[in-house]
Amino acid sequence: MSLYSRVIKPKSLILGNGKVVDEPRSKAPLVIVLFCIASLISIKITGFDMAVMFSRGGQFLVILRKMVPPEFAYMPKIWQPLFDTIKMSLLGSFVGAVLAVPFAVVASSNIVKNRFVIVFVRLLLSIVRTLPTLVTALIATYIFGLGTLAGTIAIAVFTFAYVGKLLYEEIETVDMGPFEAMQAMGANKGRSFMYAIIPQVLPSYLSNCLFCFEGNVRYASILGYVGAGGLGLILNEKIGWREYTKVGMILVMLFATVVIIETFSHWLRSKLT
Repeated sequence: MSLYSRVIKPKSLILGNGKVVDEPRSKAPLVIVLFCIASLISIKITGFDMAVMFSRGGQFLVILRKMVPPEFAYMPKIWQPLFDTIKMSLLGSFVGAVLAVPFAVVASSNIVKNRFVIVFVRLLLSIVRTLPTLVTALIATYIFGLGTLAGTIAIAVFTFAYVGKLLYEEIETVDMGPFEAMQAMGANKGRSFMYAIIPQVLPSYLSNCLFCFEGNVRYASILGYVGAGGLGLILNEKIGWREYTKVGMILVMLFATVVIIETFSHWLRSKLT
């Protein structure tokens, strides 16, 4: 006789031993109702009006039409700010990813057993992660002055919090057998971690760093709005002067750069996996 001999009700099953098991009720209707209520409250609070969206939505295209065709003669003046943006992203991503490693190790509950230390480091990563990159860049400009240094620090802070969280979650999912075996053979905790844990998390760690670098190139392009250098400086300037054809050229070069970096990063990540 099979495990389920027959269905006695739409949501009940009878087992081979005669015991009746009721399937749990679906929570989908309740979730849908709560979602609809939350959406209605959000619409009321924000004053969202679909009629205004339809009547004024075409205005989004007004500036875009003014950017076409882009002013190719302006291209030579974009190279230096573009390189500054890439350098900020690369250095900030590297510094942040490296600094995240010791904090991620300390935040891993399978490596560190002190609950207070784990909670403290995780709380620190959460607080840093909630800071918008633009706000961090603005604070950095007050401390270090205008320029790419402030942008680099802002990107490093964001990368530190982002990679740190992903890394400690990766560490907590590894197979602890090799780590415990090395400790049983007399190896200290540091050496055991290096040879048993790092090989398991290294591919995903590098992949996350590359993914973060991709996003940082886009973030760095707007940090100039708060004086942190890069493409954002000339982008803000040209938008303020209503020179939209030059803005179009800046966006075209930024788009091409991001596509190239993402393609190369995707290729590297495929090799890591």
